[in-house]
Amino acid sequence: MALLRFSDAAMGNPSFEWPWQYSFPPFFTLQPNLETRQKQLEAWCSLILSYCKEKKIFTFDTTEAQTCELFNNKSINRKLSSDDLTFVLEVLRKRGNLHWKDKRKTQFTIIWRTPTQWGTILYDWAQRTGHVNTVCTLFELTNGVDTTEEEFYGLDESLILASLRTLEASRKAELIDREGVKFFA
Repeated sequence: MALLRFSDAAMGNPSFEWPWQYSFPPFFTLQPNLETRQKQLEAWCSLILSYCKEKKIFTFDTTEAQTCELFNNKSINRKLSSDDLTFVLEVLRKRGNLHWKDKRKTQFTIIWRTPTQWGTILYDWAQRTGHVNTVCTLFELTNGVDTTEEEFYGLDESLILASLRTLEASRKAELIDREGVKFFA
């Protein structure tokens, strides 16, 4: 699966509503006061998750993150430093909203829905579109012509597998060789 980049997704919907903090220069420097920093980190986590959800970003590269609009507000000439970015991303990881794809922490998957939530969305789609008791490939689900308008279109492979495993555990689906899935009624 191709790596989604901030620049790819950002072109799709220019109407994202930025929170007030995004135009506040101190937001881009982690604050020394612990109470202020907690509020700041909560705001960063909320911003990252809502931005990724709006732009349908699932997986991306930390190098690209340094130049994307999310962490680099050119209108006020402020950006999150590399160290602060890593710190914020680790907060997201500890909250369960981020999974590092490699040991060097250069690529990650953002998890703005849990695997269970994605599983429910996938199962609802299968029921709605008549895909129950048929086999679908993972490629068909995440990159198929019939799913381009679905929320799960472009979903990261590891996340779709985890989501389908939740359906498998509830006997609503069966994974077939990590390549496909059969949904059950």
